[in-house]
Amino acid sequence: MNQDAIVNPSRSRQSPKLGEAAVMIATEKDYRSLVAGMEGETRNAYPLMMSRVCLTDRFGMKTALVGPMVGAPYAVILLENLIAWGARKILFFGWCGAIAPGVGIGDILLPTGAFIDEGASLHYDGNPSTPALPASSVFLATREILTEEGIPFQEGLVWTTDAVFRETPEKVVGFRDRGALAVEMESSALFTVGGFRKVDVGAILVVSDELSSLKWRPGFREERFQAGCRRVREMIPKICRRLGGTDDTR
Repeated sequence: MNQDAIVNPSRSRQSPKLGEAAVMIATEKDYRSLVAGMEGETRNAYPLMMSRVCLTDRFGMKTALVGPMVGAPYAVILLENLIAWGARKILFFGWCGAIAPGVGIGDILLPTGAFIDEGASLHYDGNPSTPALPASSVFLATREILTEEGIPFQEGLVWTTDAVFRETPEKVVGFRDRGALAVEMESSALFTVGGFRKVDVGAILVVSDELSSLKWRPGFREERFQAGCRRVREMIPKICRRLGGTDDTR
């Protein structure tokens, strides 16, 4: 049977011409904050589905900032288009909920892999029995920058789900027992599609809430969460420079 898709992402005359780097930003607040640092460059903004793409040359290489987005299927649609438009090194920036002791609100988490509990990965040869893995190039560049800048972070596995309102105690305990530190909604699909399309995809997350006690503890308004997001936003230009090989501090 022919496994080629009938509908494929493509460029049109209206599509922006991207450089190799793209940052996919889950939330509206983080997207706006990153774009706000590029005065005068919002003229280089393009619609993409229900999101926006803003192009900048200020990160040491031509970079696309893309967002907001939520959930694996929608994030994959955006990623497929970015790849078709030229992106080859993609960093995802999102939020997550802690499910393991020792992980708390405001912590920065660098995923080493993501358990597949979402549906999009299954269409790209994803295997729910093993974690989807980030590209080593993006993972290592992100870890190097955080380490060099003295930014505290944790690294480990995460659990990616489609159903934020079905994070049951049984699932939390089950994925924690498999080694997951946190739960979120996009990483496993982005890693799987990156491998399928042979492009480099990694992620960096900030812990916004906690489920490790099997009761929900939101931290979206806490200063330590806001500080974690600010630290990541400050690091993103440096990570992009490292990915582009234009970081003269290396």
